[in-house]
Amino acid sequence: MVTTLTDLYPTRGTTEVSVPRQDPVLWGSPDAPGPIPAAALHSYERDGFLTVDQLIGDDEVAVYRRELERLVTDPEIRADERSIVEPRSKEIRSVFEVHKLSQVFAALVRDERVVGRARQILGSDVYVHQSRINVKPGFGAGGFYWHSDFETWHAEDGLPNMRTVSVSIALTENLDTNGGLMIMPGSHRTFLGCAGATPKDNYKQSLQMQDAGTPSDEALTSMADAHGIRLFTGRAGSATWFDCNCMHGSGDNITPYPRSNVFIVFNSVENTAVEPFAAPIRRPEFIGARDFTSPRCDEPLRDEPLPGPLTPG
Repeated sequence: MVTTLTDLYPTRGTTEVSVPRQDPVLWGSPDAPGPIPAAALHSYERDGFLTVDQLIGDDEVAVYRRELERLVTDPEIRADERSIVEPRSKEIRSVFEVHKLSQVFAALVRDERVVGRARQILGSDVYVHQSRINVKPGFGAGGFYWHSDFETWHAEDGLPNMRTVSVSIALTENLDTNGGLMIMPGSHRTFLGCAGATPKDNYKQSLQMQDAGTPSDEALTSMADAHGIRLFTGRAGSATWFDCNCMHGSGDNITPYPRSNVFIVFNSVENTAVEPFAAPIRRPEFIGARDFTSPRCDEPLRDEPLPGPLTPG
């Protein structure tokens, strides 16, 4: 007997729909031990995000910056389908699945400062649904238009519930002028189902410029009026954790100052992906993982060599 999973969050239909969130924001107990204090957890539950002024230190930032530079200048990685380039400048915009391309980033996703916070928010063990480095060099790097990640991950990757959290770790200073992350606080409590069918292989277009899964101007205006917009700034090494259903985006970077970050998405092992809810085919696994293995800080890294040093130098 085949069990059909109920779709709690319909999207990509003929009309745009607004649905109240059906899932908790905090899946774990607010009083459970972990790296996030109880007051910060309550703030995360209310606003949908949590900032950490210094998640990693200056010496570590330097290691990750060098590794980012190595990845984006490697011709083999540039030629790999996991690298996404800017449509105009042809510079690398993002490199996906970096925790499998690099031992440096493989160690980062296992770091208890990182994965421990994800487990605390999601109330379970977790796995990496997606990882990438985002590169926003100065003088014209494009932004990421307003969207809810969960809308895409539900429609195109088959994540059933809102039990997923992202962390953006700054590897350069995030100024108020160089295309920083913007979030509408509280928007995570409403799911906006977008209008329009998902084209086959939509990811090839959407990773450069979002189209399917884009909210209407009217819906965005209503949400901004209701919630306001928060722009995140901070030094290199700072981090922003945010709920999968937050309405967020970022502007172009026309300053001389780059804005680069490493972006990791943790999903609960109790919320593993099924078939897409509103797309003809799955996206590739380097974008939406089908390996639901938890990253453990007490396990050795993979035996086969990866193209990067585990330690600086």
